[in-house]
Amino acid sequence: MKKTALILLLGILIINLSGCLIFKKVGYDIKIGENGNGSVVMSIEDIKSDAVGNKEFEEDKTALFEHMWKSNAFLEDMKYEGKVITERELYVENDLLMGKVKYNFEDITRVEGIQKQDGFYFLTLDLKDSVVTTNGEVIYSDEHKRIIWDEKETNLKFEMLPDYTPAALRDLAPFLKQQEK
Repeated sequence: MKKTALILLLGILIINLSGCLIFKKVGYDIKIGENGNGSVVMSIEDIKSDAVGNKEFEEDKTALFEHMWKSNAFLEDMKYEGKVITERELYVENDLLMGKVKYNFEDITRVEGIQKQDGFYFLTLDLKDSVVTTNGEVIYSDEHKRIIWDEKETNLKFEMLPDYTPAALRDLAPFLKQQEK
């Protein structure tokens, strides 16, 4: 998978893997404080593996359930990237594995590369990235698209779909219950 903003959006849960975890939709709810710091709630819908072999599938399960969900090393990795994780959760809803991550930041650029310039916040995306919903405005050019918010906006929201869907995905929801034992 290419390093687009979509991959950065999965930074908390997905970026530390070899690209084998896939999701249906990711959403961000960003609250910005007066000093430019703030908090993020990231929601990930229908997490699956695109691993073909059993070895790769086991690696995906270990990375998700042991490293990302439970390890302190993952928290330290994200802290180094400017994301202080305050909560991380995996749960099953309608037989789909879902994820939610809450984190704090000191610099808005640490949130998926969002920039603040000339009175606006903006997120630059690849043209292939699908923005499902946003409280900002989506602007297109020949090279990219941007979600733009007025700098007075203190709650930036957007949801995206991946630009990559392999033919066969492996379900991870049944393994969450095994991990909770």
